[in-house]
Amino acid sequence: MRTSFVLLLLAVVLAANAQNNLKHEVGLQTSGRLVAPVGSETKRLADDQLTTKQLRDSLRAASDLLAYHPDSLDLRLRKAAWNLLLEQWDYAKTEYDYVIARDPSNLAARYYRAFANEKLKRYNFARLDYERVLTVVPGNFNAQLGLALLNQRDSHFTEALDQINRMVEQFPDSAVVYAARGGMEKERGMKELAVYDYCEAIKLDPQCVDYRVALTDLLISLKRRDEALAELDSLERMGVGAYALQQLRTRARKLK
Repeated sequence: MRTSFVLLLLAVVLAANAQNNLKHEVGLQTSGRLVAPVGSETKRLADDQLTTKQLRDSLRAASDLLAYHPDSLDLRLRKAAWNLLLEQWDYAKTEYDYVIARDPSNLAARYYRAFANEKLKRYNFARLDYERVLTVVPGNFNAQLGLALLNQRDSHFTEALDQINRMVEQFPDSAVVYAARGGMEKERGMKELAVYDYCEAIKLDPQCVDYRVALTDLLISLKRRDEALAELDSLERMGVGAYALQQLRTRARKLK
């Protein structure tokens, strides 16, 4: 949950600066990543822990501005970002449709429309947008990852695993990529491989609670009691409440 929320927070920042950032990347085509500022502004947004009321207030403000400037693509991108944060997938898609119809080269709109379409289970439409981004910016990190996860969700398992394996080679310093591959392997019953990948993700991002919880669940399913309890102890030392971990700890203690 935390990981996807941070991804959506990035959408807010990206939407405000999409055109300049993406023009810069298309010109360089070196980093392979969809450009999004991830410095103090994103950290501030994440730290604010925006409530649903705050999100709705921000959406209302963006909608009010849009009523006075209905042709503003920038305002539509901003509104669509708030729609995403509120999980209003249809509304977000409608805004991205409008932007893309008037600016077909807007890669930010295509990427986030793919994300919205995936949530709406319109997998073929999502795939087309991810592929369009990758045609313009080959090797783009977010679009590659989005396409791999989409293929996993759409039961294109071999293609998904091939894509995520290539990403591990391209981005060996990315905890997200290792965790994504671990998630795929877990879904396919490849639990030992999934443990390895979550351990690699934790080495790269030791403070991510989600990775440690996923690893603990795997260790329990593999009946590796002591390792699972050690991970639970680590989570408590990181500040995760004992109550939140109670179910996992109960399962671990029942192992022999």
